[in-house]
Amino acid sequence: MNGEWLIRGRDGRLSVYLMAQDAVLWRAEQLPGGAWTAPRRMGGDRRLSSVAAIGRGADGYTHLAAWSPTASGGAELVHATHFRPLLAPLDWAPVGHPDGKGGATGGPAVAVDDQGRGHVYARNGGGGLSMLAQRHKGGWLAWRDLKGADVQGPPAAVAGRAGRMEVYATGSGTLQYWRQEKPATRFDLVEAVESDARPGTLRALATSDEATTLFFTDGADRLCVWRPGAKPVPLLSAAGPGPVAAARAVIDGHDCTLLARRSAGSGRVVFAAYPSQQEDLGATWTESGPALPSDALVSLAQDADGRVVAATLSPSGGQLLLSRQKDEAGLALGAWQAV
Repeated sequence: MNGEWLIRGRDGRLSVYLMAQDAVLWRAEQLPGGAWTAPRRMGGDRRLSSVAAIGRGADGYTHLAAWSPTASGGAELVHATHFRPLLAPLDWAPVGHPDGKGGATGGPAVAVDDQGRGHVYARNGGGGLSMLAQRHKGGWLAWRDLKGADVQGPPAAVAGRAGRMEVYATGSGTLQYWRQEKPATRFDLVEAVESDARPGTLRALATSDEATTLFFTDGADRLCVWRPGAKPVPLLSAAGPGPVAAARAVIDGHDCTLLARRSAGSGRVVFAAYPSQQEDLGATWTESGPALPSDALVSLAQDADGRVVAATLSPSGGQLLLSRQKDEAGLALGAWQAV
């Protein structure tokens, strides 16, 4: 999934979403902190042909988007909304193609503004980035070309200050950044910096009321941080492939950024935490839990009580494991539990 796939719903229940061949499966807590439902296929019978993008709105609703094959041999993007964890999500609905028609152009990203409007982003045939946004009262606006150049890999989208949409993408030797000055206004390509960021490693997070932060892996296998207006800086070793899981959490009264992933070395989950936007203080990976399959994914969220929850799940069939923050000083996580 392109985005955090462990999500707290509007009613406080946690859900997980995972790709399974040509579909997305989901599970949910029956009660906050309670037993979980069995995996179910979401979105009807439509087949997917790409990894799905996922985003959570401030209203607690989950938005997903993915490519789906068409009868003519091309592809179109489809979108679905999940309003409550124990209700079935809406079926996948086609939302078109950045170029009108054609094959899949690159993995999508999804973010949701403070009015609950979903925004879908995808590379277009010209190598730039295109966006599709929901209308205020249902339906979708037309696709818009946001420009940019040589976009590679899925973009990373995030709702920033007051629901203002922001999106990052890798180019050929560059990182590119778009944003709205105000919600529901035009997008602009604000900045591009030289970088050897690896496509497919981007994860964006709102790290303050004013700023968003991009995490990515560079060519030297370092996990790096970039906030537009400054230069990218290395934070610590990447520890593993793909995008890192990232979330904000209050730890000992401090607003902190929490990172997690599966370590390629030990196979265990590794965590790092530091005061948000204070990368100069450094961060260190700490291992937790059992060794996991090589394709195991990690995601982070907060539960109905505001506790950090970490989840791991393997697309090849591994169990869903959860670890919850304990009522202790520091980032103390409990034993991993299979659900």
